[in-house]
Amino acid sequence: MRSGRETTPTAQHGAQRASSRRRFVQRAGLLALGASPLAALAAGRDTGDGVTFADGPRPLVTYPQKRPLIRVTTRPPHLETPFSVFNEGPITANDAFFVRYHLANIPLAVDPATYRLTVKGKVNTPLNLSLAELKALAEPVEVVAVNQCSGNSRGYSSPRVFGAQLANGAMGNARWVGVPLRKVLEKAGVAAGARQVTFNGLDTPVLPATSDFRKALDIEHALQDEPMLAWGMNGKDLPFLNGYPVKLIVPGYFGTYWVKHLSEIEVIDHVFDGHDALFMTTAYRVPDNDCQCVAPGSTAAKTRPISMLPVRSFITSVQAGGILPSARSIELKGIAFDAGAGIKTVEVSIDGGQSWKAATLGQDLGRFSFREWRAPVSFAKKGRAVLMVRATNQKGEGQPATVDWNPAGYRRHVVESTPVTIA
Repeated sequence: MRSGRETTPTAQHGAQRASSRRRFVQRAGLLALGASPLAALAAGRDTGDGVTFADGPRPLVTYPQKRPLIRVTTRPPHLETPFSVFNEGPITANDAFFVRYHLANIPLAVDPATYRLTVKGKVNTPLNLSLAELKALAEPVEVVAVNQCSGNSRGYSSPRVFGAQLANGAMGNARWVGVPLRKVLEKAGVAAGARQVTFNGLDTPVLPATSDFRKALDIEHALQDEPMLAWGMNGKDLPFLNGYPVKLIVPGYFGTYWVKHLSEIEVIDHVFDGHDALFMTTAYRVPDNDCQCVAPGSTAAKTRPISMLPVRSFITSVQAGGILPSARSIELKGIAFDAGAGIKTVEVSIDGGQSWKAATLGQDLGRFSFREWRAPVSFAKKGRAVLMVRATNQKGEGQPATVDWNPAGYRRHVVESTPVTIA
């Protein structure tokens, strides 16, 4: 993949006009995001995803560069992927990828010609990189990786918990292209005594009292091969609402670490804390025990930051309430994933967990990716049935048979059940 090219004055003039057109399209399409309510820009639909939580039905809306997605909130835009999308294949299309912001002042446009990424703090040489300089800094790399919101599936928590009431669509799997984070840090030169690296994006708080959204990685993690700064997603530029022009990718970790519209990297000699560390010190934390859970309705005496993805699996070809035929073979299909150990086995049950059958794994797109699976099944009699799926990774880690509850509704990875009718 080429990282840059020289242009003639004529080509430069053409590129400037193309850049102007791109900026105009971005601004025209996204300017409405500043309106209140933000749904004013979206073409609403009467039908939703069939899931109604305590806060009401969830309509489908259309935002710039997106097909109809499920509206969770309007300001900032919070959009969930309809679950049927995950049956389209292991790669989640850009226009179907979920959207999650924490701060309401999101950028309305970013000019790639004037965009800069600053690298500062405990470094030997502070940097102020243009997008072109970032792309030319090292040979581009690609990783297929799952981005999953920490609160994915929170709406199914019982007792109900505070936070966005999400079904299972706050996740997606994409081919990310960019440069390893360590290449940027190596160019800046990490100074002695560095402990963590913090990341900030272009979205900002509305009120001064609101904490900015910054995330931190330990310096040892930041210098590994996996974290990367991506500008490409499934062969195209990042969609604006997914972090254009640059997004931090942390494979195997929950989406809270995947900072959008990345604008600042700072190397620090202490553990990140203070006003701007609210999302590190008080939010996105789970009980500090083996199951990262507590008894329903209780609180944890001690917590730790949420970090790596647990093993999860889903049936995608059939949804709850579906009707399946009796006395003939059909194929169940789905996905499984984990934090990067890699999926070893997937098993399905058509009798509510009384018996299990091995599924056939599909193409391996990489250890951080969705892994498709398929299993032929048949039903001997009509009536109600409960389909289930469970996965195990290469480390022997699996899924619990009962839900691990915590006060924030994070990290759900229970064996999922899909009730159907056999006709």
